[in-house]
Amino acid sequence: MHASYIGCMSSVIYWFRQDLRLSDLTALEAALATGLPVVPVYIDDPATRPGAAACWWLHHSLQSLDRSLRARGSRLILRQGHSAEILARLCAETGAGLVFASRSHEPSGRRIERGIRNLRLVGGPSLFHPDQIKTQTGGTYGVYTPFVRNCLARAAPNPPVSATTRIPAPALWPRSEELAAWNLCPRRPDWAAGWDNLWQPGEPGAIAALQRFKVRAIQHYDTDRDRPDRLGTSRLSAHLHWGEISPNQLWYATQGADKFQAEILWREFALYLLWHRPELPDRCLRPEFERFGWRDDPPALAAWQQGRTGFPIVDAGMRELWQTGFMHNRVRMIVASFLTKHLLLPWQQGAAWFMETLLDADLAANAANWQWAAGCGVEAQPFFRIFNPVIQGRKFDPDGVYVRRFVPELRGQAGAAAYPPPLVDLAAARARALAEFARLR
Repeated sequence: MHASYIGCMSSVIYWFRQDLRLSDLTALEAALATGLPVVPVYIDDPATRPGAAACWWLHHSLQSLDRSLRARGSRLILRQGHSAEILARLCAETGAGLVFASRSHEPSGRRIERGIRNLRLVGGPSLFHPDQIKTQTGGTYGVYTPFVRNCLARAAPNPPVSATTRIPAPALWPRSEELAAWNLCPRRPDWAAGWDNLWQPGEPGAIAALQRFKVRAIQHYDTDRDRPDRLGTSRLSAHLHWGEISPNQLWYATQGADKFQAEILWREFALYLLWHRPELPDRCLRPEFERFGWRDDPPALAAWQQGRTGFPIVDAGMRELWQTGFMHNRVRMIVASFLTKHLLLPWQQGAAWFMETLLDADLAANAANWQWAAGCGVEAQPFFRIFNPVIQGRKFDPDGVYVRRFVPELRGQAGAAAYPPPLVDLAAARARALAEFARLR
């Protein structure tokens, strides 16, 4: 960047997006390297506002980020509206000639970027830029394993960088809106009740969650990650989605934990797919599945959403989701298989419910995982692999601890009478799904 150009500016803008942290943030480092005052801003853009549960997380994460900025002599400016218009207005108000930001992998974010003048994109939510990972013929990968081999053969990601201790402030701050006026928290008072006791959104919460994982579970992750009755997973997914911790930080903090790092690379693969196949959230990547005989059955969809299917492991997962904003990864696979194969409902309906109710709702990971479960993605389990929810429950929740935690009707004989009967006959539903798959082929 030419020094004479910088000399004409009185400040620069740092546009926070899904990178709500101060440490290991290369785009913020680039903004600070100009030597000019930095105006941090977050924009509530209607094109990128998340689902209802994730909005709750965002509210608290923005509060945490503002506290961190104020400890460094700065503050967070909040504005609502279309990002390009807001940033142009802020540049005029502050005399900023450049806007620094982290790159988005999502289609809506990339469209917004193309409409912003003087935007400098540095870094992003992935370990590697998706355009760097190519096949030997210069194409893109559609299978996870060779993609991972390419990633691991590359130079290691840059070691994480600590947060700056001071952020230079402008002489006059532009107006900021009040976070409470955005109404990000769910208006149904019973829904988010208790979430404050379960989660700590924000960068400090992310670091604390990482430390708990390293102390509590990382040594047994290979075996315990599939057990919803145990605290065997990292519970870092929402922190990672909102960029409260960088993938680089997570990568270096978990060296030697190969199975966990494989999960980081699965997330990397999902981001890579979304970058190269922006239709991922809406359309089957295997085009023949666009002709698949998905059913239209609103009552069955509602029973699944409410955890009233009559299959305990499925219902426990759906109720965990509603009560906590989270669902164990193994159970996510079980409930997704049940929806798309036993109920033959479109995977997009399940993906939409997850995007609305998950605190960690991530467009790339959600879409890639649902397409995997439904058998219609480029890297997908075969459609004819249909999880039996009874067998899955016995295998991964053998003592029924997880089920009884979220399905109180099954804690004793008296409540069992109130539990709904099975929504489908498993054998008949499996046969129906396989027949539809055979017709497709």
